[in-house]
Amino acid sequence: MFETVIGLEVHVQLNTETKIFCSCPTSFAAEQNSNTCPTCLALPGALPVLNLEAVKKAMNFGYAVKAEVNKRSIFNRKSYFYPDSPMAYQISQFDIPIVGKGALTIDFDDGSSKEIGITRAHLEADAGKNIHDGNISKVDLNRSGTPLLEIVSNPDMRSADEAVRYLKKLHSIVRYLDISDANMQEGSFRCDVNISIRPKGQEEFGTRVEIKNINSFKFVSAAIAYEVQRQTEAYEDGVYKQEVYQETRLWDVAKNITKSMRSKEDSADYRYFPDPDLRPVLTTDDMMREAQHIPELPDEKVARYIDELGIKRYDALVITAYKELSCYFEETISHGVAPKIAVTWITSELLGRLNKAGLSIENSPVDSATLGDLLVRVSDDTISGKGAKEALDYMFENKDRDIDVIIEKLDLVQMSDDGTILAIIDEILASNKDKVEEYRAGKEKLFGFFVGQTMKASRGSANPSKVNMLLKQRLS
Repeated sequence: MFETVIGLEVHVQLNTETKIFCSCPTSFAAEQNSNTCPTCLALPGALPVLNLEAVKKAMNFGYAVKAEVNKRSIFNRKSYFYPDSPMAYQISQFDIPIVGKGALTIDFDDGSSKEIGITRAHLEADAGKNIHDGNISKVDLNRSGTPLLEIVSNPDMRSADEAVRYLKKLHSIVRYLDISDANMQEGSFRCDVNISIRPKGQEEFGTRVEIKNINSFKFVSAAIAYEVQRQTEAYEDGVYKQEVYQETRLWDVAKNITKSMRSKEDSADYRYFPDPDLRPVLTTDDMMREAQHIPELPDEKVARYIDELGIKRYDALVITAYKELSCYFEETISHGVAPKIAVTWITSELLGRLNKAGLSIENSPVDSATLGDLLVRVSDDTISGKGAKEALDYMFENKDRDIDVIIEKLDLVQMSDDGTILAIIDEILASNKDKVEEYRAGKEKLFGFFVGQTMKASRGSANPSKVNMLLKQRLS
């Protein structure tokens, strides 16, 4: 039996307006090579100037994960040559990063949790982008110099599930902090997976393989599963040392395999040394105090939702997973909707329809105020739950948003008058005397039959709770 050992290096693109060492914009999808200048093109004589906002956002993250935030940090040159790196080195941080050791807690479905250590989080400049077009390769340097925060975990994860939970929690935190849009499709949140296996009980780590630049939770899980299988089979076949060696691999999305890219360097091979063009970063007390202003993060929200709103832990974890979903929920209950009712309708009814339509909560056709109004009508018995679902379906297809107008248009007003409901019940019971006798003789399962017949006769408009109450009275 083998144990999997996983560590992640997550690259978070900070949402500053300009690049980390120059004033070029960081806007996505601009014309190729248009967001460039002598500094990010590494032209002779151009000198870098550090972006203060990038430093503040890095510090903010450090305090959010209860890490050491260094008052003094330095930038280093990391030597390597690729076509998308015009300097032939990367400006990064090595021995004294802006953020030191911290930790992040991941949660499991059974209510347990696990702390994953964070080794460091350092600032660096992103590389450009290689574009492969048939036999021709091009380089777009718009991204060159974009500020990155690289967050390096300890090798504390033991499965793909743990790795994905860690990534999702990290993704959620940087979104809550508003230091990055963390858009995985655009590459502003991507990770390198470091993975090895070892026989259970062995202290020494196995040979570490790095899988580079994965930008999807699904692909991270699939890449880990494939690599664990590859390394395990090599070990069992007696060719572990020949087939598993320190290297960088890529995840092939089309073939669902990892492929060898290049041998993996050790830190000494990068020849780190302090960048002579950048002085040490000395953060002031005012900067450190400002960076400690942390908004309510997912863990704190979960605790508050459980303690103050009385919702289940699982539901609280679902609602807080995304900042926008949490905001939607809080805005919905601000309209007077009970939290438990709001959770049920948002997680089951709304998200179900959004997933089916391929939409996210940010572009939901039904905003929180409208859903709040709809659920108030359910709570005050104006309409039934079934009627509310019909109204929700209607709003996904139409632009009407006045709840009362929709209720009237769809004839959803719930029948709550006792006399009217009793008249229907009496007719149902008179038409089914044999079943009434069976029920009174002890066949209580027939109660559901009477409820169904009553609801059918009222065309679903009768108040279900009143139907149940009045039926029990008539049948007793």
